Amino acid sequence: MSASAGTGVFVLSLMSIPICYLFNSLIYSNSAEAFFFAGCSTVLILAISARFILKKKAPVDPLFYVYAVYTFLSVVNLIIGLEQDNIIDGFVTFYLKEADPHINTAHGHMISYWDGCVHYLIYLLMIAAITWGDSYRAIGLYWVGSFLMRAIVYILGNAVGKYGTHVSPLFLLHMLYISVSVWACFRTFSQPSTRDAQFPSIQEAERKCLLHRPLDLLFIIYLILAFAFCVFRGLVVLDCSSKWCQVYTQQYEPYLKDPSAYPKVQMLLSMLYSGPYYIITLYGLMVPGCEWMPDLTLVHSGALAQAQFTHIGASLHTRTPFSYRVPADSQPVFLLVNVLYALVPQALCYRCCSRPAFFLRPMPEKKTE
Repeated sequence: MSASAGTGVFVLSLMSIPICYLFNSLIYSNSAEAFFFAGCSTVLILAISARFILKKKAPVDPLFYVYAVYTFLSVVNLIIGLEQDNIIDGFVTFYLKEADPHINTAHGHMISYWDGCVHYLIYLLMIAAITWGDSYRAIGLYWVGSFLMRAIVYILGNAVGKYGTHVSPLFLLHMLYISVSVWACFRTFSQPSTRDAQFPSIQEAERKCLLHRPLDLLFIIYLILAFAFCVFRGLVVLDCSSKWCQVYTQQYEPYLKDPSAYPKVQMLLSMLYSGPYYIITLYGLMVPGCEWMPDLTLVHSGALAQAQFTHIGASLHTRTPFSYRVPADSQPVFLLVNVLYALVPQALCYRCCSRPAFFLRPMPEKKTE
């Protein structure tokens, strides 16, 4: 398959810029019904354009078309973030007035930037892989983790937070996006793995004890500290009466008490998801043959990257009330801890995926007659 399909998707994604500006100029009635009509018209225009562009060499994989639509939506999300920061104007004003309140919170604001930059790049990489017939399982699993973290926090945050009573009809459109994305997650998991290692290298890696793997030993130390940190922040949002929890909330992360409930859901999800992950990963780094380790680290690193980007940005953003922002004198410590908490899992994921011999089981040798 030629690269024309992938190029066509890239061009279609950039069409979101003039389309947003056009609809913003034409819509005078600021209502959810008007936005719904504009959204349906946009999807129709994209479908017709895609049909003409991909008429001769249409990809077979249905995920290609899902990611093609998502690239368009990612550019729209970037436009939303830029307009909210008053960097641009007149592109999505009608949407910001009628959108659910979540999009105007600091949490939703940071998600707009994450979708518009990171997810957009991921979608383009997966489309390129599909176009050239390569495996997209690794980058797909990273997106799966990022999407699941975002979706769960969004749904639960809307349900229990102060914006739960302000759910608009646009919430149904978002649920459609989540439903299609869940299907894409299952299809991504079903892709065959391409990992391979020679039998001698697997045996050699498995013979090394932990003391002869200093990098893995450092990761184990990190996992223990990260487990304690995620449990501690979970206790903080559960209103633990410990003096340490109260001091930490007041001096370093007052955003954990934000009434929007998104940070509370985020920390509880991290405690209930990342906590068991750290224990399982400790086992995988010490016991050879855990073939699930590369996939698990891919999903978790994507989830934690999305969570920490949103949490750090919302903790410092001006849309967060001043009393819930990180104090200026505590920002260096806050950034150091949270950035390390986000980056080390990315390094662990790279180690597991680039050198997977320790986690693979040797294939039995074929007997020759």
